[in-house]
Amino acid sequence: MAVTTPVTTPATAPVTAPVTLDRREGPYGEVVLRRRGEDFEIIANGTFLMDTSDGRSERLLIDAALGALGARAHPAVLVGGLGVGFSLAHAAAEPAWGRIAVVEREEAIIDWHREGPLARISGEALADPRTVLVHDDLVEYVRSSPDTFDALCLDIDNGPGWTVDEGNDSLYSPSGLAACAARLNPGGVLAVWSAQPSGDFEESLRNAGFSGVRTEEVPVARGVPDVVHLAVRPA
Repeated sequence: MAVTTPVTTPATAPVTAPVTLDRREGPYGEVVLRRRGEDFEIIANGTFLMDTSDGRSERLLIDAALGALGARAHPAVLVGGLGVGFSLAHAAAEPAWGRIAVVEREEAIIDWHREGPLARISGEALADPRTVLVHDDLVEYVRSSPDTFDALCLDIDNGPGWTVDEGNDSLYSPSGLAACAARLNPGGVLAVWSAQPSGDFEESLRNAGFSGVRTEEVPVARGVPDVVHLAVRPA
């Protein structure tokens, strides 16, 4: 296995050079798993998607959805996608959830969680009897599945304001939001992770018939905060 070496840049502390652990070509292009120090990174078609350095916003995605549901016995949740596993692991650590479905389209990412380095994050969650792993494109699954849930916790691409894969744009379109509403039980919650706030997306949620639209932010030292957009399907 390759060894990480520090790279020093002027006037900065040493940073760790990334080490490529796996690189795959699939139906959606190239996906790469890298290690940087103690953290892992996922790169899709040359664009950084996520890493394991800070999972606060992924955990907020799950907690905010559960909180918005109120008193509901063993609600079913759909987590999409698997990513680095923080959202799934946090959902499985909460005994209040009932059925937990996680949808991931990249076979490579599934392999990294089942047998690779990311198993240390998601191994217990995937072994949880409540968890069902679905290998499918989330956009297609939401549009075609007959299953319904009490919460949809969606972390796809970089959110509605900036998608790496153009095919993911349709999830945030009027027809995509209608499909999300169809997957929700009455009073169910749609929670959408985003790399930046979006007033336009909030308006799209209202136009799609959702109520209780609001946004929760994850404070950061500098820069634009990650957010979770929340909306409720009327009962």
